[in-house]
Order: sequence, then C-alpha cells, then structure tokens
Amino acid sequence: MAMTSLTELDDDTVRSMSIGAVFSEFGGKINSIDFHRKDDLLVTASEDDSVRLYDIASAKLLKTTFHKKHGADRICFTHHPSSVICSSTYNLDSTGESLRYLSMYDNRCLRYFKGHKERVVSLCMSPINDSFMSGSLDHSVRIWDLRVNACQGILRLRGRPTVAYDQQGLVFAVAMEGGAIKLFDSRSYDKGPFDTFLVGGDTAEVCDIKFSNDGKSMLLTTTSNNIYVLDAYGGEKRCGFSLEPSPNTKIEATFTPDGQYVVSGSGDGTLHAWNINMRNEVSCWNSHIGIASCLKWAPRRAMFVAASTVLTFWIPDSSKSTVEPRPMDVEGAAPSENVSQQ
Repeated sequence: MAMTSLTELDDDTVRSMSIGAVFSEFGGKINSIDFHRKDDLLVTASEDDSVRLYDIASAKLLKTTFHKKHGADRICFTHHPSSVICSSTYNLDSTGESLRYLSMYDNRCLRYFKGHKERVVSLCMSPINDSFMSGSLDHSVRIWDLRVNACQGILRLRGRPTVAYDQQGLVFAVAMEGGAIKLFDSRSYDKGPFDTFLVGGDTAEVCDIKFSNDGKSMLLTTTSNNIYVLDAYGGEKRCGFSLEPSPNTKIEATFTPDGQYVVSGSGDGTLHAWNINMRNEVSCWNSHIGIASCLKWAPRRAMFVAASTVLTFWIPDSSKSTVEPRPMDVEGAAPSENVSQQ
C-alpha cells in the first residue's frame, strides 16, 4: 500500500480516497481505534478481547494481545508508541479495574486504575503530559495520571459523559445530558467550567467530541447521527450534517488534520466527506464494511481508517478521482489471511 505524507488537502484528493488495505481477522466488532500522535502506528480494541497494533506506513499487523479477563473496549495511545490505556468490558463489579495501562511490547499490565463502577464510554490522553481522562456510564468523568494509581479528580455529571482535550492540552471539553458542552481549564478544572455551549435544538446525547488541530473548531457526533462543527471559542454552530440513523450502532466522525474537511460514517453503510468552509458534501463512498462505527484520519498522512468488524485503510488513488471506489482492489493491499502476527 503506497502511503503518502500529508500535504495540503483539496476536494479532488479527498474525493479520490479508496480502500488500500483490508484486515478481517477480528472475531467481533471493533470497539475503538487510535493513532499515535508522532509514529505511524494504529491500535484497535475489539469485541473479541484483542488489542492489535498496526504499522500504517507498511499496512502490517505488528502485534496482537488478548485480554480475556478484562476485555478491550475504549483504547488510546500514551506518548510512548508501545503503551496504551484500555478500558475494561468485564468484571467491573468484582475487580473495579475499569482501566489498564498496558505495554504492547511485552504484553504486561503496568498499572490498574480503579474507580469507575460502570463501563467507560470515552477516553482520551493529554497531548502534553501524563494526564488522561475517562467518562463512564456511572455519570462521572475522572482525571488520572499514568504515574499513580489514584484518581486525581472527579466531575459528577448527568447523562453519558464524553470527553476530549484540545490539541494544546490546555482545555478539555465535557459533553453531558441535553446537548450541553462544558469547557474546563485543564490546570484548574476544580474551579468549574469557564464556558458552556448548547447545541441548539438537538437534545440527543453527544457520543463523540474532537477538536481540530488548530484548536478553532469542535466536532460533535450525537447518538441520533447528527454531526455539528462548532466554533471552539464562542460555541456558534459553523455547520451541521444529518446522517442515516443506526439505532444500535454509534457512528464516528473525524476532522482532517488541516481542519478543512469532516469525514463520517452513516447508518446506511456509506461514508461522507464535507468541505467545512464551503459547507458542501465533497464525496460519498460505499464503506464496503457496513456501518463504520470507528473512523479516524491519521495525524500526518493522507489516510483515514474505517472499521466495523473489518478494518480498512483508505488512501488517495489518482486513477479513481472521479469514480466510486471498488473494494479491496488496490495493488499491494494486504489480504487479512496473509497478515503476519509477530
């Protein structure tokens, strides 16, 4: 799979995206995915209790570890390329071990983080230090430090909390019941939010928040499959898009690294891309994998990843800039049967 570094994206490049590699060795739905900020690495957590590490430049599976005792639900990289934080699916009542700090290098748990009483539904790492945040169905957001077991802070909320740091790590956002988004200073969150936004007219719960790299925009995805781009400073809605519903599956949307485009899944098994400034749809593709419940654009590459029970890498293909992409037909795609596990 030919990888290209990210230069400036334009409509034609986005339109030309097509499948470059397919991995279908998962024994269930992929629950979450994350890219490392600096290295060409992707990690997945799946219903089959696996955590898998991929080299995205060569489209190779590097390592698979299984976690039968705790399961593998939400996942994110730490700053170290072989260490991740993973939330648990099982035994929350008996062990309380809702989060684990894992070394992929030697398949070791470096630390357990106890506190959440119910499933973690949102997880993110600070871009600047060893802090990370988790939002749980127990109606709490907890702030942690990788270096210590004890929780560093708790926010009690209504509804299903969703959390995200901005790219500078100075601000974090928490979405809660009724479409309210609260912004906190990450250095003095105990003083309460310094701003609150309301997504006007939509009371569906926000299931995902992302900040653009420049910190100017915020991307919200709701459980009713509406997507909103807000001004991150004032909260004004820049644009919004409605996707086909998917009652039992949450979709994910992503900014491109330049913050100019949004790509999203949909309940009808399609993927969509919009130009934010022009507010128009640039492209619509068949995902070829059903409803994509996980979708992220790579930090420094002209590439995004979409996943359901199958993982797909999408890259530009200049020969297909004006035609609908066909599945799994890009030269050099690694068939899942031949993906080596080291």
